[in-house]
Amino acid sequence: MSEKVVFTENQYLGREFIPITIRLVLAIFCFAVYALTAPDDKNGDLLAVVGFAILIISIIMGFLLHFRTQVENKSILLNGLWTTRLVKIDLNSIVKVEKAPYSRYLFNNPVYNLHNKGTIRFFAAGKEAIHLTDRDGLVYIIGSQHPNELLRAIQEEMKD
Repeated sequence: MSEKVVFTENQYLGREFIPITIRLVLAIFCFAVYALTAPDDKNGDLLAVVGFAILIISIIMGFLLHFRTQVENKSILLNGLWTTRLVKIDLNSIVKVEKAPYSRYLFNNPVYNLHNKGTIRFFAAGKEAIHLTDRDGLVYIIGSQHPNELLRAIQEEMKD
């Protein structure tokens, strides 16, 4: 049994491309309307404040850790943000491991430990995920920005 961490990945809340783009377009819209308003209009000043607030919130969200994935000691540890509980998936109970697209949708919300119709989802960013099926038929879907490395680490730990 290995005692060291085989794989570690941090997924941050504000680093996904599409939400960043949406926030930046909103900020640009606020600044453009501010530039077109009259200089003595107080409502125009509010648009500048909202634009800067959107930019500052985007920067803060870029450093906000959503969850950490670790593969070690024949288990996968998923540790989330502040008040979330540590989720430990024992690899001895896993019967099937595969890499697949996370979702068929273009926009996916970040989730942590979302139970829905026999699946448990963990996702912050990336297009692909690792699907783990346990003996009871429960499917764990772990989104990853590095799915090939995560799959290799899981299979390596299951072999030992």
